[in-house]
Amino acid sequence: MASAGVIDDYVTELRRTLRGPFRLRRDMVTEARDSLADTADAYHAEGLDRSEAERLAVAEFGPVGEIAPGYQEELAASQGRRTAAALFVAVPVNTVMWSLIWRFYPGDEWGPLKPAWFSPLAHFLDVFQFAMGVVGALMLLAFTRGPRRLRRPMMLTRAIGVLLWIQVPAIIGMSAALTYGRGTVLEDTTTFLPGAAASLFSYAVAGWLLCGATRCLLVTRRAPAPQPAA
Repeated sequence: MASAGVIDDYVTELRRTLRGPFRLRRDMVTEARDSLADTADAYHAEGLDRSEAERLAVAEFGPVGEIAPGYQEELAASQGRRTAAALFVAVPVNTVMWSLIWRFYPGDEWGPLKPAWFSPLAHFLDVFQFAMGVVGALMLLAFTRGPRRLRRPMMLTRAIGVLLWIQVPAIIGMSAALTYGRGTVLEDTTTFLPGAAASLFSYAVAGWLLCGATRCLLVTRRAPAPQPAA
């Protein structure tokens, strides 16, 4: 293995440049280090001193500014795939869960208290969430092609991040309207254990999706241009 020096400086710069899932990023950096070390070892075996061997290995590998974008696209595709899978699974499950709960609770006694907009909004929310699940499935299918076959992984990953930051607050807003706009009969919803558990699950899903969306936006953020040497 190469000693501390040019290779270590190069790998440190590469690690700081890349953004994305920790394990994949760590594996990429480790693979780059091993490749550089092997090349430097080969040059060293030919008679070059260690420092010169490392400099040649780094020069042959390419500047960080040139090789990092390829790595970053793969990291972005990985993050986008994870977030699309979360959307595909979580949103339909959440929709089905609430549909089942509202069949049994609170019953027919609150029907006359429903505002005229309640049922249309409830149906729209179900369709909206189901449609988002379909979008997640289509995006997941696109990501399974792999970053090399996917033409614009950065754009698609950023799109799912923006989409979720629109979709999740919209669902929360519609859900709040349905929860607090249906009359005083349902003010004791928290005493209904399945409803309370479903609410906690829904909040957890929303936080999970927004966390994934934020990571999608961060991993596709344009890296600052390297500063020219003085």
